[in-house]
Amino acid sequence: MSKHDDIENIKCNVIHRDVVDSVSDKMMEPEKMEELAEFFKVFGDSTRLKILYALSISEMCVCDIAAVLGTSQSAVSHQLKILRQMRLVKYRREGRVIYYSHDDEHITEIFRKGLEHINEIK
Repeated sequence: MSKHDDIENIKCNVIHRDVVDSVSDKMMEPEKMEELAEFFKVFGDSTRLKILYALSISEMCVCDIAAVLGTSQSAVSHQLKILRQMRLVKYRREGRVIYYSHDDEHITEIFRKGLEHINEIK
């Protein structure tokens, strides 16, 4: 069954067939869409957002992040693990201390764009 067959099974009339066909041909593969959904889910937790915001200001170690957030080191470590798995943060070791920062400029930009959008709404 093709995408076009799926469209025919929808219980409404297609008004702009050329637009539907064009967009359907350009839609992302379902697996990529799932990856993108998982990526954005990470931003749905306020603790992770606080960590990302703190790291947008300065590279920090777990102890310092915990102090800024007023939470435990274990809670911060748990969230950092998720952020690392999604490649939102990276770390570097200096002696016995591990410092965290945004993985790359894309993460900082995504965060900034989200803030711009929220500030625009109000």
